[in-house]
Amino acid sequence: AVDNSFSFSLNLRGSEELYFIPLGKNTDVTIHAPWPNPKFNGAYLPDNHNITEEEFTANWHLLHLNRNYPQRWLGNQYNVAESSFGVNLLIPVDHYQKSERSAKYAIMIIAFTFLIFFFVEVLNRTRIHPIQYLLVGLALIIFYSLLIAISEHINFNISYLISSAAVIVIVTLYSKSIYKNTRQTTITGLTLVILYGFIFITLQLQDYALLMGIIGLFIVMAIVMYLSRKINWYEFGDKNDYLG
Repeated sequence: AVDNSFSFSLNLRGSEELYFIPLGKNTDVTIHAPWPNPKFNGAYLPDNHNITEEEFTANWHLLHLNRNYPQRWLGNQYNVAESSFGVNLLIPVDHYQKSERSAKYAIMIIAFTFLIFFFVEVLNRTRIHPIQYLLVGLALIIFYSLLIAISEHINFNISYLISSAAVIVIVTLYSKSIYKNTRQTTITGLTLVILYGFIFITLQLQDYALLMGIIGLFIVMAIVMYLSRKINWYEFGDKNDYLG
């Protein structure tokens, strides 16, 4: 048998993935790229790989014994594409994905903000009209429109800071007109800062976002249970007797 060696260069632009088919008796592949988010796919995973914050390197070594087809055959009885392997260059979470992910937390943000107003209403006997709840909810919804619109032009993190600050300010000032109490208003504002800060941190995570979200929901539930421990729900309908 004649041992033939060859090499060639390819200039690829805009490619998200690169795959190989092990047609030789021995197939050795080494991929090195300045990309921090690879995903190895196909019939074979690399024998070893190294991923850093700036680049990755991966190596494959395959023998013809690993395949389910021989070195030569007639016709199309084998589908060699099934033995392909390679890498996908995953795009890190961009501003559209972050905006979409932040929208998934919309119900939690709106519900928790309403809970703040609800407990102020119940525990401090401050009557809040449904229209006032509606206006607060609309302000919270506008946050996502602001976020998407601003992130089209500047960095997502700065867009999030501007959008959340705007919503926190108007909701806090509006709550001051409802509560007429500086302490309650301050608590509302600080709670919103913590809530939006938590969502921001969660959005930056790729592998632990779900875990952080569940932990956040657990903490919220614990706080709600603690604050509602003295409420007499049987007499909740009586305006003059919220507490047992």
